[in-house]
Amino acid sequence: MDKVAAFTEILAQNPQDAFARYGLAMEYIQREQIQLALDQFDELLKRHPDYTPGYQMAAQTLLSAGRREEAIHRLVAGIECARRAGNRQATAEMQGMLEEAQAEQ
Repeated sequence: MDKVAAFTEILAQNPQDAFARYGLAMEYIQREQIQLALDQFDELLKRHPDYTPGYQMAAQTLLSAGRREEAIHRLVAGIECARRAGNRQATAEMQGMLEEAQAEQ
């Protein structure tokens, strides 16, 4: 079965499944369907505002798409999320991404 179809089926049965929604977004990135991926990240973070990897990958996707301002906002929110969770590695990685994005402005 196709991964998009599999994740979509899981989400049809359980829209709250954070892992499936993240997986669907990542699969859309692989297929270069960037807006569909970003839509899934938005839905993921709406339903699960403490899902740190969602912020990081959404920001990375936005940066790759040349949407720097949006990426900066997503990184700021992601850094706060990672700090709340005590995730030092994610905090440091997103802080580095943020500094790089701000330097390129």
